[in-house]
Parts: sequence; structure tokens; C-alpha cells
Amino acid sequence: MVERVTTPFSYSSAVVAGDYIFLGLHRGEGATFAEQIRDAIVYLDNTLRKCGASLDRIVKISVYLKHIADLPEMEKIFFDYFAKDHFPARMTTTTEFIDEDCLVMIDGIAYTPAASPSHT
Repeated sequence: MVERVTTPFSYSSAVVAGDYIFLGLHRGEGATFAEQIRDAIVYLDNTLRKCGASLDRIVKISVYLKHIADLPEMEKIFFDYFAKDHFPARMTTTTEFIDEDCLVMIDGIAYTPAASPSHT
């Protein structure tokens, strides 16, 4: 069975398929990079909780940065959310975003046996 955590847009914030949760784009709000990435990670965690999981279940994460110069700050912030030596596999790249104020977006894959959204 496939279940979705829908958004008002043309994508789901999560799709649960078997033991995997495929996470769509998550972006944060704020004026600074630190505010935006922290907010995006909280949003990601909230989505995972709707699926009966949490950040520690992420096995693969992709981070899209507007500015590569934000990479060192991102590295430091990840230590606040992921346990040392238990980081997910990660790909980080740079891109332009449609929204001029957007500095970071995150998506990923989580693994959790019997994941199921609390609502869709």
C-alpha cells in the first residue's frame, strides 16, 4: 500500500511505500541561512512524525544550497540534529530556486518498518 502526506501543491511532502518514506522538498522560513535550514529540518521532522518516524530514521538526505559558501555552516548545524557517527548518507549541491528568498531545500529517504501516516 502507498500512502501520502499531501500538500496544497503538485507534490506530497512524504510518500510511504512499504518500509520506506520518500520525503519531498522541505524548505524553511527565515531571513538567514541558519534560520532556514533549522526550520527546514524541523519541518522534515514534523513530516516524519506524521509517518510514525523521526529524523534518526533518515538513511539518505539531499541538501540543495543556493550558495556553496553556506556548506560549512550546514555541517555544524547537522550536528545539532543528527547523532555523531549516525549521519544519513548525503548529497549536497547548489542550485537556483524559483523563490528568490529561498536559501536551502532538503529531501530524503527514511527507513522504518511498518511506517504509516497518521493522516493523509
